[in-house]
Amino acid sequence: MRLTHTQGLTMQEIMLNITSDRGMFTIAMIFGIGGLIALFGIFFGSITKATHVKEREKSRREIAAYIAEGSISAEDGERLLNAGNPKNSTDVAMARDAKYCSAT
Repeated sequence: MRLTHTQGLTMQEIMLNITSDRGMFTIAMIFGIGGLIALFGIFFGSITKATHVKEREKSRREIAAYIAEGSISAEDGERLLNAGNPKNSTDVAMARDAKYCSAT
């Protein structure tokens, strides 16, 4: 199969050229199906991420409301907010500072 001039080819002619060569058809199907799987993965990954962010923000608002009404202390609220995120955890920061101070 040799295409030297692609302008003016209809979609039917392009599909006929691809499907007439079994190897080319197989490659086109593999890339086509792989592309669809990638698109579905990106789409559903985005939906999952958006749902997680929405639920996290909802939890943060509820914890803030409990702090505002006095049901829990501000320190307990801070621990709850930092529970799933060790990067921002005050306990991790305090342990790091204690380690740094004892090393110097």
